[in-house]
Amino acid sequence: MIKILAKSIREYKTPSLLAPILVTGEVIMECIIPFVTANLVNQIKAGCSMDVILRYGLLLVVMAMLSLAFGATAGTACAKASCGFAKNLRKDMFYRIQGYSFENIDKFSVSSLVTRLTTDITNVQMAYMMIVRTAIRCPLMLIFSFVMGFVMGGKMALIFLVTIPLLGCALALVIRNAMPIFRRVFRKYDALNASVQENIRGMRVVKSFVREDYEKQKFNRAAEDVRVDFTKAERILAFNSPIMQLCIYIVMSFVLSFGSYTVITSHGLALDVGQMSSLLTYSFQILMSLMMLSMIFVMITMATESAERIVEVLQEESTLHNPEHPVTEVKDGSIDFDNVNFKYSKQADRMALSNINLHIKSGEVIGIIGGTGSSKSSLVQLIPRLYDATEGTVKVGGVDVRDYDLDTLRNQVAVVLQKNELFSGTIKENLRWGNENATDEQLEEACRLAQADEFIQQFPDKYDTHIEQGGTNVSGGQKQRLCIARALLKNPKILILDDSTSAVDTRTDALIRDGFRRYIPTTTKIIIAQRIASVQDADRIVVMDGGTINAVGTHEELLANNEIYQDVYYSQNKGGAEDEE
Repeated sequence: MIKILAKSIREYKTPSLLAPILVTGEVIMECIIPFVTANLVNQIKAGCSMDVILRYGLLLVVMAMLSLAFGATAGTACAKASCGFAKNLRKDMFYRIQGYSFENIDKFSVSSLVTRLTTDITNVQMAYMMIVRTAIRCPLMLIFSFVMGFVMGGKMALIFLVTIPLLGCALALVIRNAMPIFRRVFRKYDALNASVQENIRGMRVVKSFVREDYEKQKFNRAAEDVRVDFTKAERILAFNSPIMQLCIYIVMSFVLSFGSYTVITSHGLALDVGQMSSLLTYSFQILMSLMMLSMIFVMITMATESAERIVEVLQEESTLHNPEHPVTEVKDGSIDFDNVNFKYSKQADRMALSNINLHIKSGEVIGIIGGTGSSKSSLVQLIPRLYDATEGTVKVGGVDVRDYDLDTLRNQVAVVLQKNELFSGTIKENLRWGNENATDEQLEEACRLAQADEFIQQFPDKYDTHIEQGGTNVSGGQKQRLCIARALLKNPKILILDDSTSAVDTRTDALIRDGFRRYIPTTTKIIIAQRIASVQDADRIVVMDGGTINAVGTHEELLANNEIYQDVYYSQNKGGAEDEE
């Protein structure tokens, strides 16, 4: 896990190494100051001159300034290292997610990925900041103060050997009990984020069904689960402070009482006033270092679970890979399904697609209809290799899709998915997802073809109109037409419309199909639709049923011979059917 995370340090290795070095200088200065102070006290007690006092005073000021300089510079280097590490980690995770196949994405929920990119990385960043500075400072301070305590106090410093094991045992108990709770609470964070995301995305549905109170209760339950677990963890961690304070007071009481007794009875021969004051300082430094170490362990305990969740994302390998010698040119838009079977995961009980054999010529218009759950979308997602066939082969341009370079294949297969998505930015910026170098004229031509130019021209800013995140400020039909225009700008050899005109009226739907026929005649067009009207003028229509191809034919052939097609057609054309009777 550490090796994987360390790869994200990269250009921030220098501040990561510089911070501990500077901290070492800070600690040395802080540990020498009590020693010099003790000598100064002894010199004053012996009746030294003002020159000696000034010399010692100047030395202390210089050491204090050096300690401040080391500490400030170390803090700057530490901040640069930890923030840079978190930036790289976030970037590496995001890049890894971008390379996932749909199968990989299905393993992680969206809310879980958001939590890992935000809360989990913040926890790891805080832990890293403590590791490169505080986790170095505390052990060094502990060792130097311990050594100097023995130098100044002799056997009296043995009190430290009693308190350290006590604190160590307490810390071990705290970590052992707190770790399982932190593991549990991060999973509940995912559930909390999922509740928020689902509610905000479906806000219109929530309000239209007056389900605000239900959603509030669901969120409160998730928030309460997180609160309960964090309360348990904080209750356990709260034992750190009283145990630490107890040890501090025990040590101080021992040093003050036994030290004073030793100074008085030995007349300063066994222990002098200066030595006792420095011993008190060292004891305080030791115990504060232990307290800081306990806080570091708590932070690392929290961050360990976050780090494991981050590493899960970084280690996840895409199930789709480019071949060793990929094909970099798609000859034409022909498509062949040969004995294809497909299921979404190896653990799935049943095939989503079974025994698919279908051959489509380049430039053909193919309609696909079928009931909900008939795997229409699953079929077309195999063409741009969003998923790989479990068995059999899918060919585009006569070549197995697994032999193509992924970018080459997907640049020649434009897909307007069932769930249309627009991104925050102008209409132009959204359209240029299809072709980043497209001219304004090309944008307008694609929009005219997709029947989107008319409504765009009605906006005050026209093509510079800002689209809100998710396209919430345009209607469903407008969003679909913009997505179709975006796909057309790729100038693909294959165009797939997955129920992408469901929100437009039949006249607009017909105009879009007519535009396809006239402007992109050589492009293979696959239209998935619920309406017979959207596919009846296709060259062939594929009827899907239960993950299999039930029939293939023209509108007239299927209307005459296929029961499923007949049922759909007559249910949508009851008036016409009754008139014929």
